[in-house]
Amino acid sequence: MGALTRLLPVATLVVGVGVGLAIPSLRRPADRAVTPRGPLGADEQATIDLFSRTSPSVVYLTTLELVRDVVTLDVGAVPQGSGSGFVWDQDGHIVTNYHVIGGDVVQVTLYDRSVWPARVVGTSPEKDLAVLRIDAPADRLHPVAIGTSADLQVGQRVLAIGNPFGLDHSLTTGVVSAVGRTMRAVGGRTIHGVVQTDASINPGNSGGPLLDSAGRVIGVNTAIKSPTGASAGVGFAVPVDTVRRVVPQLIRAGRIVRPRLGLEAADDALARRFGLEGVLLLNVEADGPAARAGLRGTRRAEGGLLLGDVIVGLGGFTVKSSDDLLRALENHDPGDSVEVVYRRDGVTGRSALRLEPPRDE
Repeated sequence: MGALTRLLPVATLVVGVGVGLAIPSLRRPADRAVTPRGPLGADEQATIDLFSRTSPSVVYLTTLELVRDVVTLDVGAVPQGSGSGFVWDQDGHIVTNYHVIGGDVVQVTLYDRSVWPARVVGTSPEKDLAVLRIDAPADRLHPVAIGTSADLQVGQRVLAIGNPFGLDHSLTTGVVSAVGRTMRAVGGRTIHGVVQTDASINPGNSGGPLLDSAGRVIGVNTAIKSPTGASAGVGFAVPVDTVRRVVPQLIRAGRIVRPRLGLEAADDALARRFGLEGVLLLNVEADGPAARAGLRGTRRAEGGLLLGDVIVGLGGFTVKSSDDLLRALENHDPGDSVEVVYRRDGVTGRSALRLEPPRDE
């Protein structure tokens, strides 16, 4: 933000010889009486109370780049960017966007202005989420209340707290403009169930909470659609139902842990070339979950290739692409038994499939 410049009037007294001057009265103007305001409206007071209650949960993130001085060869930290986040628990875990934490060093500034070095606990580029941890004492940490996003309705009132353009703990308000949107994450994966809002979101708001009128997080402010790069009233938040599913895995394992199917899938573009909708199986691991469910991979046959099975459903989810299959897996844990629906030679088949943990666990 540019500096605010106040232009002050300058009075010049010009004296002419032989000219009579009319001296204005130096009497001080009477002060205007203050009109009593009366009590705040119920909706205003509710917003004030909500901000007072939830703002201590919001943190200011600063990313620093380590730079070596070409003369002294000393290494110093240079500010690279800023963003927002919120306190997840009293163990010091902080939730933010993955794209916010680029840089060599991340610092977290709490509501009480104390600054803490943070270490990255886990990341999920495909969900644009990351978890940091700071070693602040529990009495300085104020975990935010967590809500749900599956039951959001268009028109619900929402509030966003963050640090747009470095202006810490700024509040904006709006409504849920739409639900069930999709957007692309850093790695190109699709994030489903995204919440659209007209609450003003600007650079620096990323990673901060989108709250409902009860003060519960319903999303993580992530992106805007704007021709100028500033708020145009179309903002997007990763839904909190996704956050609730991903964050515990990032804390526990440092990444999203998906159950293993024991198969190799073809690229979606290859499946489309064959006119197939779903996930085409190239190879099926011997004695793996897919093999035990009776699924077959692509194999050589006389005169060419015999295409493998095409997964079109898993655990109640429709599967049209590899992205859909990964999304379906994220809703289940190793050990779960799910129904897999597949197409073989144009015929639909169904089979029970027991999910297994990844090999490296």
